[in-house]
Amino acid sequence: MKPGSLFLVGPMGAGKSTIGRQLARELRRDFMDSDREIEERTGADIPLIFDLEGEAGFREREKAVIDELTQQPNLVLATGGGAVTRLENRRHLSGRGTVIYLHTTVDQQLSRTYRDRNRPLLQTENPRARLESLMTEREPLYREMADLVVNTDGRSVRDVVQEITHILEAR
Repeated sequence: MKPGSLFLVGPMGAGKSTIGRQLARELRRDFMDSDREIEERTGADIPLIFDLEGEAGFREREKAVIDELTQQPNLVLATGGGAVTRLENRRHLSGRGTVIYLHTTVDQQLSRTYRDRNRPLLQTENPRARLESLMTEREPLYREMADLVVNTDGRSVRDVVQEITHILEAR
């Protein structure tokens, strides 16, 4: 296990923010969410950034935030589901801390994101097909860079946090 910060990766709806917040509390570390940080810095929510700048513009902002945040010590960082699509982000995340892939199924993603209008990539006729396509594209990237893979399907936040802390303590 690499020293330093913990970086949570995985698809939308895997629980990165919720689990990350609790994990940080448990480990007495600071917690940051790259998507929330982008919103705070721009004064705009992610759907508006996507509307004005497109996904490419958002990904540029995300790259800068991840570069900066991954340099902070003893942080728990929740990343956006698509952060791994950029090579620079994968390098910063895997080179500067421990990457934890929170795995979930498309069914679980759908149930967790069903009413969430803050997810621009799901504003489509067929959210399931979109999630399946994103999973096909991103799953290999999550697994390739993960130091630890934890399944979150049907599990409580507390249970997942306990599993992660036990594994970290054992290493």
